[in-house]
Amino acid sequence: QEAGCSLVGGEIAEHPGLMEPDRYDLAGFCVGAVERGEIIDGSTIVMEDALVGIHSSGLHSNGYSLARKLLFEEGGFNLDDHPKELGWPLGRELLVPSRIYTPLILEAKKQLTLKGLAHITGGGLVENIPRILPPGLDARIEMGSWPIRNIFTFIQSAGDIDLFEMLRVFNMGVGLVMVVPPSQVRDVLRLAEEKHYQVSKIGEIVEGTGKVRFN
Repeated sequence: QEAGCSLVGGEIAEHPGLMEPDRYDLAGFCVGAVERGEIIDGSTIVMEDALVGIHSSGLHSNGYSLARKLLFEEGGFNLDDHPKELGWPLGRELLVPSRIYTPLILEAKKQLTLKGLAHITGGGLVENIPRILPPGLDARIEMGSWPIRNIFTFIQSAGDIDLFEMLRVFNMGVGLVMVVPPSQVRDVLRLAEEKHYQVSKIGEIVEGTGKVRFN
């Protein structure tokens, strides 16, 4: 039996300022299958569950239109510039490959109770976490609980951008958020160290209306 499919999200990418209206981008992607009972959809999330963020390696292919505008069109920077805030040239920093989280997530699924997973892509923490929240719950995030990479603070300073806008456009140093029972936070930290990832507990689930709160 044939199954229909559609292209959604990152499979159709926007390239404002780079590609003309009559041009298109062909992106490669893969489709997987999962048994219905194995789906992690956030439906078991409850109050006091912990939010654990996996540190990102950089921009992760999101927010580049704004970054180009602020840094190159308005800021006058060049790719070869070596700002003191960064450890290497700006062009190299902007091209840091996205970290792939699959090895950690697959092992965490075997050993832990993964209640929810939010990949922090376009829309940042503000728009991606609510997609996994059951009705009546909010995600409360503690600012300062994870290290924000210098590229984000550099962009924010260069463009004089409001912090909330930065959190809405960029991942701000958190590439993926896991929701686990509070009793398993230490287990996540241990497993992440074994798999050579950096993670931080960044918040918890509280009563609310399906939003993200920043403290």
